[in-house]
Amino acid sequence: QVQLVESGGGLVQPGGSLTLSCGASGSGFTFNAMGWYRQTSGDQRELVASITKGATTGYGDSVKGRFTISRDNARNTIYLQMNSLQPENTAVYYCKAATISSSLVGEEWWGQGTQDTVSS
Repeated sequence: QVQLVESGGGLVQPGGSLTLSCGASGSGFTFNAMGWYRQTSGDQRELVASITKGATTGYGDSVKGRFTISRDNARNTIYLQMNSLQPENTAVYYCKAATISSSLVGEEWWGQGTQDTVSS
């Protein structure tokens, strides 16, 4: 079984910053691409940022230049540095990980989500 534990969310004023962390664990699993998605009430989850094991990154158009994703492969942990936050960035942010098991089965896993609220 894989566990994704997110932390770092909370309340921030417009223009402020937050850093999210997602630590992944699971015996017998190799963690490949990981990323962050967000969801607001009634909407589908949308990609915020992704990162491969080789550190190739991708970003949603609305966050390019303001958000930075990074990864520590030794800890199976990814980070999302979010700068210049605006109220429209308010959402539940979810960590996602793609894994390969020791029996070469590919799966995707989601964290429990962390609420980030941008408000004055």
